[in-house]
Amino acid sequence: MSESAASVLSASTPAPPVLAEVVRSGFVEGRHRGSLVLLGADGSVELALGDVTAPVFPRSSNKPMQAAGVLRAGLDLSGERLALAAASHSGEVFHRDLVHKMLGEHGLTPAQLQCPPDLPLDAEERETYLAAGAVRDRVTMNCSGKHTAMLAVCALRGWPLESYLDPEHPLQRLIHTVVEEAAGEQVAAVGTDGCGAPLMAISLTGLARAYRAFVLAAPGSAERRVADAMRAHPEYVAGTRRPDTWLMREIPGALSKMGAEAVQAVALPDGRALAFKIDDGGLRALGPVLARSLTLLDIDSPVLPRIAHTPLYGGTEQVGEVRATF
Repeated sequence: MSESAASVLSASTPAPPVLAEVVRSGFVEGRHRGSLVLLGADGSVELALGDVTAPVFPRSSNKPMQAAGVLRAGLDLSGERLALAAASHSGEVFHRDLVHKMLGEHGLTPAQLQCPPDLPLDAEERETYLAAGAVRDRVTMNCSGKHTAMLAVCALRGWPLESYLDPEHPLQRLIHTVVEEAAGEQVAAVGTDGCGAPLMAISLTGLARAYRAFVLAAPGSAERRVADAMRAHPEYVAGTRRPDTWLMREIPGALSKMGAEAVQAVALPDGRALAFKIDDGGLRALGPVLARSLTLLDIDSPVLPRIAHTPLYGGTEQVGEVRATF
C-alpha cells in the first residue's frame, strides 16, 4: 500500500477509543483501544464506544452458541458436562478427568479430538503439570470439552467424525444457524478458531444480544439449558482462578464468557448485557474494562475490584496498574 493510500485509509477509519490505560509509577506508558456495547434490560443500546456494529470474531465467546447447537442436534448433556461443552477450561485435573470420562461414555478416544495438543491454560496448573513430567495433550487443551461434545453428537447422529470441523458438516451448519438466531443478524464471515473449529463473525451488539437471548430463553430450551449449566458450574466453564468463574459465582444469574484476543460477553438475568473487544488483544485490559462495564450496568459487588485488579510490578513491589478510562 502506498503512503498516500495508507493516509486516506487512516483518515477515513477513526481509531477506536481508549478503554484502558497502563500506568506505571504514575506515568501512562500504554493504552488499549477497543469497542464496547452495553444493553439495557429491554435490549436497547445504553452505551456504545467505538464501532459496535462491525463484525468481529468472538472467539471462545461463541462457545455457548456452539454448545446449544450440540443440544439441538440431539446430545443430552446437563450439569458439569454441559458447562464443559461451553468451556475454555484451565486444564485443571477435574477438567481433564471429565473430558476423559465423557469420551469414554460415548465410545470415543482422545486421539479422535482434532483440537491441538496444549498445556494447561492456568499458569499455576501448568507449572504443576510440567513438574510432573506431563507433555502437551489434546485433552489438556482448553477447548477439549467442546470438541468432545461435538464428536459425541456426531457419533450419536451417525455424522462423519473425521470431518466434524468442516464448516459444511451438518453440525457446523446447525451451529451457524444458532449463532445467527441468537445474535439477530447474519454471520458476516466464517474463519477458523485457534482450536481448529469454525468461527463465526458477528458484531459486538449481536454478541451481547446473543447472551441476552440465552438468559431470557424459555426454561428447557437448548439456549437456557446452556446458560443454566454454565451458571451452576462456572468452575467447569473456566477454572478455579478465572474471572468468569468469580463473576458467575458472585453475581446471581450472570452469564459470562471471555474469548481470545480480549473479547468478553456478559448477560444478567433481567436482560442487561455487554460485549467488548480490546483491539490489540491485550488480555491484561480485560478485567478492568469488564469491571467498569458492570459498574455502568449498576452492578455493585465485592467481586468487581477483584476482577479489575491488574497490578504492574517493579521488582517485587506494585508500582502501577491497568485501569479503565471510561
